[in-house]
This record gives sequence, C-alpha cells and structure tokens, in this order.
Amino acid sequence: VQLVESGGGLVQPGGSLRLSCAGSGFTFSRYVMNWYRQAPGKERELVATISIPGGSTNYADSVKGRFTISRDNAKNTVYLQMNSLKPEDTAVYSCNAARYGQFYWGQGTQVTVSS
Repeated sequence: VQLVESGGGLVQPGGSLRLSCAGSGFTFSRYVMNWYRQAPGKERELVATISIPGGSTNYADSVKGRFTISRDNAKNTVYLQMNSLKPEDTAVYSCNAARYGQFYWGQGTQVTVSS
C-alpha cells in the first residue's frame, strides 16, 4: 500500500497550489480520502474530506471557500486545490485513506506560504 503526495512548494500569500495524492496497493474507490496538515508546534488538523460513493465533501472552517478536494477514482488520485493561500496555511500536508477503521497515510508534502 502506498500513498504519494506531490505538488507542495513555496508560494506567495494569495497564490495557489494543487496537491495530488496517488494511491496504490488498495481499492482506492472504496476509501474515504482525507487531507490533513500539521504546522510546527501545532496538532495535526483535518483539512478536507471526500466521501464515497457520492463524493460529498467537508472542510475545516479555516479553509472553507478557499480549498477544494476532489478525486479521480480512475487514476487512484485525490487532489487538494488551494487558493488564496495565507501564511497560516504553511504546514506539511498529508493524505489519508480511511475505511472501517483501516487507515493508510502518505509521507506528506511541505507547503510554505511566504513573501
């Protein structure tokens, strides 16, 4: 089982990034997919969730209206489109696959928002 994130980097405030998380070794379409983030000295935060089968979404209040989670089950990939980025969005972003108490994690990708 593997989850591999990509797309992180350094961006100026107000900018955008799109994170991707590619899964393998499990039946991706049967798993709820989540994006988490953890900033230095802070607890890990659930940022966004996309469910199955209908793909309904939920967001943390801190990112609502700025971030969009989506999934492409044909490509075994979940995305996080991040717009209007703020310095407080700086964190390591990790994807997570969840199904009936079974969890898989990616290694994370760094997002830094700074001028």
